[in-house]
Amino acid sequence: MPDLGISVLFKGKNLPRLLGGLWAALRISLISVVISFPLGILLGALMTLKNPFVKAAMRIYLEFIRIMPQMVLLFLFYFGTTRAFGWDLTGETASVIVFVLWGTAEMSDLVRGCLISFPAHQYETSEALGLGKAQLYRYIIIPQAVRRLIPLSVNLVTRMIKTTSLILMIGVVEILKVAQQIIEANRTASPNAAFGVYLAVFFLYFIACWPISMLAQYLERKWG
Repeated sequence: MPDLGISVLFKGKNLPRLLGGLWAALRISLISVVISFPLGILLGALMTLKNPFVKAAMRIYLEFIRIMPQMVLLFLFYFGTTRAFGWDLTGETASVIVFVLWGTAEMSDLVRGCLISFPAHQYETSEALGLGKAQLYRYIIIPQAVRRLIPLSVNLVTRMIKTTSLILMIGVVEILKVAQQIIEANRTASPNAAFGVYLAVFFLYFIACWPISMLAQYLERKWG
């Protein structure tokens, strides 16, 4: 039977180190989600206003962040701004900033699309029934928006977790960085360590993201 390099995982503290790297990626994702989702809801609501200046500013921000690759944004904030402005940013801080910008843009677009998707007759009917603006949003718009947004938001969380694999490029010791360190340290003793270590990384990402993905599918079926 060929050596698949799986035994490397059980040498020393290699497996706990991988788990620690996974926690670093999840921690950055969680912090980014907690900050970006409320900001995204606010900006998404602003994008539905009829003020042309506000809509233009929000659209420029959205398109800039969505078109720019996350890798370029990471390099821009970690390498570019630290030298240009003399900031002392750690890799994790730069990662959180970039993921907050990205998550806010994605969430705001989801909120905007959700709010403008409601048919006009719902607004007209609420006015005919004598409901005020606050009552309209409290009893009609917000409950529907929450049911539409939660499954989409959960999917966005899984995307953010998977995209944290990019942060190794700015020196953050997350799961892929740890995997590379383990492979390099065991290159002579276990030439096939890459297969076993990256297979473990695959399963750890799967274990982290699969329950979230299942939750999104469940909510879509329940509220479809």
